[in-house]
Amino acid sequence: MSIIKEFEEFVVKGNAIDMAVGIVFGAAFSKIITSLVNDLMMPPIGVLLGGVDFKNLKIVLKPAAIDAPAVTLNYGQFINTTIDFLIVAFCIFIAVKGINHLRKR
Repeated sequence: MSIIKEFEEFVVKGNAIDMAVGIVFGAAFSKIITSLVNDLMMPPIGVLLGGVDFKNLKIVLKPAAIDAPAVTLNYGQFINTTIDFLIVAFCIFIAVKGINHLRKR
């Protein structure tokens, strides 16, 4: 089978379309989770920890100079991104678990 025929079959079967829809939904879902974490979860956690804003937590490796910005390790942003990932991973786990449960029936 030629490569063109294989590609045609791949596209016609809907695999490419299903994958594209999944990527678009995943990107949109990721934005919702990011907003959930940054706007709803982290502010109360910051208040409980004494008014800490996680977005601004960083270690300055090299202070800003006249012609160059500061070099920083933004570990607060890393904490937010890690929480984003954990929530998305948990949601995917729950979705896959639900689908597997429906398949068993």
